[in-house]
Amino acid sequence: MWISNSEYAKIFVVFANAEPSKGYKGITAFIVEQGTPGLSIGKKESKLGIRSSSTCAVHFDDVQAEVLGNVGEGYKYAIALLNEGRIGIGAQMVGLAQGCFDRTVPYTLQRKQFGKPIYEFQGLQHQIAEIATKIECARLLVYNAARLRDQGLPYIKQASMAKYYAAEVATVTTSKCIEWMGGVGFTKDLPIEKYYRDVKIGSIYEGTSNTQLNTIAKCLRQEFE
Repeated sequence: MWISNSEYAKIFVVFANAEPSKGYKGITAFIVEQGTPGLSIGKKESKLGIRSSSTCAVHFDDVQAEVLGNVGEGYKYAIALLNEGRIGIGAQMVGLAQGCFDRTVPYTLQRKQFGKPIYEFQGLQHQIAEIATKIECARLLVYNAARLRDQGLPYIKQASMAKYYAAEVATVTTSKCIEWMGGVGFTKDLPIEKYYRDVKIGSIYEGTSNTQLNTIAKCLRQEFE
């Protein structure tokens, strides 16, 4: 299994099914320290984006571990972490989208075609305005989910909405920014292509976009039943 930052981790929290006959209710959390006999780290994967974060496979061969928490409650722990973590991923995607946008718009004010900055063309203005609105919507979704979490209120649906939408917005923002910059945006001379590569993970980790939609739909059904 691939684990982010496993190359540097000192302690691993491992989820394994101690009682398979009980299904997910048999999943238990364990603690394994670096250097434990049977624990080994694989090669660093060469990824499309977020390349500064090492991602390596973690191998277990007859590893002895201590139980973390209560036996059979690992699934509950994992889901709680994922629900909260989705707010963080949403914030990450908003930051990437905003950063890419902020590096691109000034270029449209400087780059000239037909005797005027390309920003002056209404077609481009509408695209920029639409993306700015989407980023702000994603930011507010993240803020709202974080607010609910801080106040101890239900936030699972809002966290999934924030993560899902922020990932979608980051994807379209970085794609549009490359288009607005033209050929230079396609080169590695500027960081726009890096933003484009980095945001793709947003629709994958901490639960895929389809998983977020499933969660949102489940919450909505509970509200209306």
